[in-house]
Amino acid sequence: MNFEHSEEQVMLRKMVRSFVDKEIMPNIHEWDANGYFNPEILKRLAELNLMGVCIPEKYGGSGMDYNSLAIVCEELERGDTAFRTAVSVHTGLNSLTLLQFGTEEQKQKYLVPQAKGDKIAAFGLTEPGAGSDVASINTTAVKDGNDYILNGSKTWISLCDYADHFIVFAYTDKEKCHHGISAFIVERTMPGFSSRAIKGKLGIRAGNTGELFFDQVRVPKENLLGKEGEGFKIAMAALDNGRFTVAAGAVGLIMASLEASVKYCHERKTFGKEIGRHQLVQQMIAKMESGLQTSRLLVYRAGELKNQGKRNTRETSLAKWIACDFANHAADDAVQIHGAYGYSSEYPVERYLRNSKAPVIYEGTREIHTIMQAEYVLGYREDKPLGQPLPSWPFECDKEAVKN
Repeated sequence: MNFEHSEEQVMLRKMVRSFVDKEIMPNIHEWDANGYFNPEILKRLAELNLMGVCIPEKYGGSGMDYNSLAIVCEELERGDTAFRTAVSVHTGLNSLTLLQFGTEEQKQKYLVPQAKGDKIAAFGLTEPGAGSDVASINTTAVKDGNDYILNGSKTWISLCDYADHFIVFAYTDKEKCHHGISAFIVERTMPGFSSRAIKGKLGIRAGNTGELFFDQVRVPKENLLGKEGEGFKIAMAALDNGRFTVAAGAVGLIMASLEASVKYCHERKTFGKEIGRHQLVQQMIAKMESGLQTSRLLVYRAGELKNQGKRNTRETSLAKWIACDFANHAADDAVQIHGAYGYSSEYPVERYLRNSKAPVIYEGTREIHTIMQAEYVLGYREDKPLGQPLPSWPFECDKEAVKN
């Protein structure tokens, strides 16, 4: 397995890093302090063809591989978790799910404008009483002629106020439990839909997060994603992609914590020498470096399986769990290295620590991934085909387009 970056990936990393340094870094302190999400960043990412980086060119994307998506997420989170989250939700949870399960008509109507960045997309699964326990959702979809009527709500939804399209999960048959959940493509403009941002978050304050409400929302049957009762399967497949981007972003947060700490180690002196000369500080730096390299390898391993079109639930779960834990520890150590200044917003590490906590919780808590990994080892869990596989890379449709 070769993890050497291609020339295209090297150029991609340089481009995204330059964008982050110019567009995000000079402003993120103010945006974070004011709880302001800047939608112009998404427009700029679209101009750079980064809103559909691993979507086939046939559907408006850049046609790059899945590890290229990981590189984009690394570099964006190095700037701030809010903007990696936006790409994770738009591309990882929504667009890749449409690519995997959508009909050709749905792809043309929704995926193409999303991949181009003309439309923004989000994902609605979590509810006030349903997080890790997906079967506890209460949102319902009742068939009414050629439509479904959706009622219910979702919470902790990224891009809640800015997304144009949402993949929403609802019960079409409550008695069938997991097998009674279905997935729908919902448009913001559909009557009865509304959203509301959540304020007072610990971290990711420069991101837009909130609630979705469905009050007799009429959704045409053409917007059913997959078949009735396939919603749980679709949600789990989507999480394989979302967790992959979260893990990649965590690598970027470790990278940011390490860069900030190394810089401070050379600037700050105690007892007549740079603090980087003190062994206990070196121990923290070494832990960050080991976490960075370990996490990146786990992410790229999962990405390579995606490139091959193989199911990667186990590998992605491990990457998400380990990378997010390492990121949380790295941010904590970065604050410690900065001492009292680390407790101040004068330096970015306090923001890194605040931002590092949410990824340990969302898209599968640390505890859920711990259980998953133990069950794989013990033989209690086995991955079976999810049905329609995620397209392998290079994408066949792009090969055909080149031939023609």
